[in-house]
Amino acid sequence: MVTIKSFIRINDKIRVPQVRLIGPEGNQLGIVSIQKAQDLANQSDLDLVEVAPNVNPPVCRIIDFSKFKYDQEKKEREAKKHQRQGRLKEIRLKPNIDDHDYQTKLKQAVTFLKKKDKVKINLFFRGRQMEHLDLGRKVLDRFIADTQNDAQMEKNPSMEGRIMSFILAPK
Repeated sequence: MVTIKSFIRINDKIRVPQVRLIGPEGNQLGIVSIQKAQDLANQSDLDLVEVAPNVNPPVCRIIDFSKFKYDQEKKEREAKKHQRQGRLKEIRLKPNIDDHDYQTKLKQAVTFLKKKDKVKINLFFRGRQMEHLDLGRKVLDRFIADTQNDAQMEKNPSMEGRIMSFILAPK
């Protein structure tokens, strides 16, 4: 995990002549010299923390740094909790697939798409099946037509060695 302390300057690490100071209760104290700001922080037994270093003058706040660090990490964890990684699921087919097996694979693909996962459809050719690529293409076209309501094509069907594949993304 990335530590916050490396990005934020506190107390004597702040090297600017003047800062815009915010007090311990959140009230604006105006633009003061860095020495006066550090004295006010020391009187309160708190830390002087630079919260906005990119503005002129930088904004500093008188707060307990460990509490500030904890709050920042809590915000990061909360933000990470709401992010969802789109996973890529894979379904394997063969050109001479039976109708019931096809329906099972189709149902599984639709389930993945409803969970907002991407689905990669791989059609494997073995031996002499390579001579009949048109049969495999028909299976893929049928799969594309059957998933048209739930998915959109992200990557068109392409041949990679003995595997014809494409990727579907949820709508």
